Amino acid sequence: MSAMFQDRADAGRQLAAALLARRAVPNPIVLALPRGGVPVAYEVACALHAPLDVFIVRKLGAPQNKEFAMGAIASGGVIIVDREAMQAMGVGKAALDAVIEAEQAELSRREKTYREGRPPPNIQGHTVILVDDGMATGATMRAAIAAIKKHRPGSIVVAVPVAAADTLEAIKAEVNDVVCLATPSPFRAVGLWYASFQQTTDRQVGDLLAKARGLE
Repeated sequence: MSAMFQDRADAGRQLAAALLARRAVPNPIVLALPRGGVPVAYEVACALHAPLDVFIVRKLGAPQNKEFAMGAIASGGVIIVDREAMQAMGVGKAALDAVIEAEQAELSRREKTYREGRPPPNIQGHTVILVDDGMATGATMRAAIAAIKKHRPGSIVVAVPVAAADTLEAIKAEVNDVVCLATPSPFRAVGLWYASFQQTTDRQVGDLLAKARGLE
């Protein structure tokens, strides 16, 4: 098993090249799922000469295993819950409600931190390119898709460097197009396919968003 990408910026450049090699994308807006999706999306937005913004999504991790997704929440009040996953982990309603409350607080914090008072972009009629650094279960991406559909975009394209094959197939049914560079098997985890997969910080997110606004 060897890394496919040096880091998120490298993955973003490769993803951008794949997007540019396809048909033209009309009236695009690039929305990153923070924090890890932002360095990837920055490269995509630069290559497409498109605006960059964030769409806040939080995974609902099981209390006994934070990496195990029971669902996700997204901006706009969208909550997606995987009942089978809850049952498998023995998580009851009270425990789920506690996780949702905590993640909602973090979602609100990130909205304030990253937007700095700016309103969310108007995506009605635009081609929304949703970018993350990879998809394992796809829970956060599904929450983002559900929330974005409420704003009546022209179309939704999911763009990720790497994904689990079964997750990618499921996501294809929910959007207009999907661009993914690799679906390795066994998949295991997104970070395994990057040589450098350090946590993206709030400051890095803010710096990249500010840099992208300066290019518009």
